[in-house]
Amino acid sequence: MRLLLFLLSIGLLPRPLAAKVLHTGHGQPFPDVTTAANAATPGDTILIHAGTYPGNQLLDGLQGTATQWIYIMAAQQGTVWFEGGTAAWRGSDVAYLHIEGMGFSKQTGNGVNFDDGSTYASPAHHIVFRHCIFKDMAASGNNDLLKLSGVDALTIRQCTFINGSKGGSGIDMVGCHQALISQCHFENLGANAVQMKGGSSHIKVEQSVFINAGSRAINLGGSTGEAFFRPANAIWEAADLVIDNNYFTGSDVPVAFVGCIRSSVINNTICHPERWVIRILQENKDTLRFVKCADNTFSNNKICINGQVRTVCSVGPGTAPESFTFSRNQWIHTTDSTWRRPQLPVPENGGTISYNPACTNCRLSNVPK
Repeated sequence: MRLLLFLLSIGLLPRPLAAKVLHTGHGQPFPDVTTAANAATPGDTILIHAGTYPGNQLLDGLQGTATQWIYIMAAQQGTVWFEGGTAAWRGSDVAYLHIEGMGFSKQTGNGVNFDDGSTYASPAHHIVFRHCIFKDMAASGNNDLLKLSGVDALTIRQCTFINGSKGGSGIDMVGCHQALISQCHFENLGANAVQMKGGSSHIKVEQSVFINAGSRAINLGGSTGEAFFRPANAIWEAADLVIDNNYFTGSDVPVAFVGCIRSSVINNTICHPERWVIRILQENKDTLRFVKCADNTFSNNKICINGQVRTVCSVGPGTAPESFTFSRNQWIHTTDSTWRRPQLPVPENGGTISYNPACTNCRLSNVPK
């Protein structure tokens, strides 16, 4: 409660005239999030007190307004956990929600699942996650710590994703648009840390750390069933994505361009990937509908590699690697003094190549620790 009053006092939260604080949790007027969500109106704050709570909470239709958001906040960060359930929280057609300070763990389906209720013309929108922890999936298949389908105007900031399902993602985005993922930490994940596919566009991932964060730490695109694209007429898996100023270590490949267009991987530090630095792939084979993976950029990155790397850039069939731009990357080999250049599909403009066996910790000082 003190945190809430402080935020109000310095103007970080709006002051709607009829706003209520819905005290939620053990011994509180509202025993669980579902009950509080059913009672909440625009401008209210659902304040969850310390404790461990069961999953399978429902937030369907919970909506604030552009001037009166609904806040779901932990009374004290790090003291509120939702354990178990198929999903900790599910919410269709939610909007103008700010969620802060929650912990989610040990779900068997997806950790948190927000979507548009399959009403593709009316997405869920304006959702903020801040200082949340998603961890320890109790599943081994295609199960995601945070599943988002048809969500627009999304911010995920200063959140942690750790110990994901072997076949799942940290954040899986299907048909999501205008999103920012910033200053997050991803570690020990399965298929990938972040996947953006199914018509997703205008998404930026910045200033985040990826440590052994899945086979493909970031999947720019993917392979989506035709019925699940948002918009329905999208001719690419993803477009206009930016991966900027992040740190990667481990993973089979840090970044994979998969059926995406007009996307950029810039200003990142990549340290000792296990098989490739980059992959260029086309997994959706409908050549009548979908354009080739093309017109993407890999620029101004610092890459330290060793003998684990099979080849720097793996190119799959049905792509247009000749349309890619490679420029001003720093290539550092830590084990082979005779290494002369990376194998890229097109000549690089302004790249540098060096040998440095001491480059064992190549983290940039401006990337969050």
